[in-house]
Amino acid sequence: MQTCRDWRLLFVDGPSSSEHKSWLHNCVRSDSRIFCVDQDVSQQGIFGAMNQGFSFASPTDFILFWGSDDWAAAPTVLTQLALEIKKFENKSSVPDLFVSTGRYVDSSTGVLGRSSFFRSFSLLTTHGFKRALFLGSTPPHQGTLFSPRICRQLDRYSLTLALSADLDYFLRSCALPGLSVQCLGLELVHMSSGGVSARQTRQRLFEVFSCYYRAFGWLWWIPYGLRYFRRFVSIFTSH
Repeated sequence: MQTCRDWRLLFVDGPSSSEHKSWLHNCVRSDSRIFCVDQDVSQQGIFGAMNQGFSFASPTDFILFWGSDDWAAAPTVLTQLALEIKKFENKSSVPDLFVSTGRYVDSSTGVLGRSSFFRSFSLLTTHGFKRALFLGSTPPHQGTLFSPRICRQLDRYSLTLALSADLDYFLRSCALPGLSVQCLGLELVHMSSGGVSARQTRQRLFEVFSCYYRAFGWLWWIPYGLRYFRRFVSIFTSH
């Protein structure tokens, strides 16, 4: 249960079992802030479900996208995010993205593993964000809060990418005028490390290559190599 009370929750339900659907409907009946819709057949996969989340949001909503195997790292994280947004209420603009940290959890043992870290306590412009992406860093999409402005300007994940549409989204966001990204030191979300995408290594590697090639051309190998070098290092530094 979160200490923050000002939220809405949308379940986008795929082909769930009857037992799971019953549980979802009980959640909806128990709290007027909770909603559930069936996944649109034209919006396949996790990113299709997230596209429905974009469509469901009101023009003033900030959005978090969590899967069924993601959960809040602490009961206070939404309150902490709200306080970060509040810091900008008297300024000319609110950052487009608020990037927090996620931590992977072994799905079989429950043991905390490596952190999905991007940047700590910095405000990045378009140039700074694109440079970070070029150097192999990628925000965890589960740890990223999307502002109303970026949801209006870039409100779709690419459905041609089943596993890496989040990387593609962040790369495409660099084309938005006046992009700003607030990086936080907050550990926002815990993520299971045993999901389907973690097991589809060959397809993920190809999709990541495709994203970097479209963004950086023949220099694709630099962010590609640095991305996996960073992940290799983080496995050992997290223990």
